[in-house]
Amino acid sequence: MADKAPPDPSRRSERSRRAIFDAALALVGEVGYDKLTIEGIAARAGVGKQTIYRWWPSKAAVLLDAFTAGVDEDYAKGLPDTGDLAADLKFVLRATADEFNDPVFQAPYRALAAAGANDEELSRAFVERLLEPGTRVYVERLRAAQETGEVAAGIDVRVAVEMLLSPFSQRWLMRTGELTHEYVDTLVDQVLCGLRPRD
Repeated sequence: MADKAPPDPSRRSERSRRAIFDAALALVGEVGYDKLTIEGIAARAGVGKQTIYRWWPSKAAVLLDAFTAGVDEDYAKGLPDTGDLAADLKFVLRATADEFNDPVFQAPYRALAAAGANDEELSRAFVERLLEPGTRVYVERLRAAQETGEVAAGIDVRVAVEMLLSPFSQRWLMRTGELTHEYVDTLVDQVLCGLRPRD
């Protein structure tokens, strides 16, 4: 009879890590960030507290890792480039609005944003791991549009991206209005009015 292969610790660790991520994301939606605890995450994930503390120093660190898992692969794809900048931006921002309106997405994002307001280290990590990579893909798309003449040569594309994304984020974070496809389309059209070359 052939000997059984020994258990693979890396596979077991990855299963535990995934279970911890799933538990953190589910619980923050159920109980909110203030009531989220390492003990609760461990119990939901079926692991010991020490397993979590071996990998993360705090619940904020767990939640940040859980929420940003896989974003590198998403951002690596970049934004679509069909040759029509307005259509591409509307396509992506409509999908983003749908995601931001999803309660499963909202709970951890809002929790991290609120916690980051009082935690500079968490805020910097959130910007570095999520916001900055997301901004870069927009910068790259606008730079490509600049090269093809859709965006004026003298435009600072980084500032242009902030002009596009900041009102979107402000509306969502402060709940000043609904994030609809119509709003997104209007936002894109008005921002691009200021970016196009002048005849």
